[in-house]
Amino acid sequence: MWYVLSVIEGLLAIRFILKLLQANSVAGFTDLIYTLSSFFTLPFSTVFRNLRIEDSVFEWTTLLAMVVYWLSAEAIIRLFIMSKSVSSGEADERLSE
Repeated sequence: MWYVLSVIEGLLAIRFILKLLQANSVAGFTDLIYTLSSFFTLPFSTVFRNLRIEDSVFEWTTLLAMVVYWLSAEAIIRLFIMSKSVSSGEADERLSE
């Protein structure tokens, strides 16, 4: 789960930086990042308006997506941990700590 989250967060972070620094959207790398990350930002695209300063774009949408995906992954991992059975020995050891 953490690996998947890391890839998604990485794509979104690169997208945020490219938009903020006015990257050329025609460039191959920039277009690839925008294409791959657009799927993850789409559900949040209408929540906030993007802040434009000259040609730079501060994408609140991307930041919101990063937070929501991180919180979702954290919740899923905690559910897996809660559902894990614990032996009596493990419980005694943890309680003594």
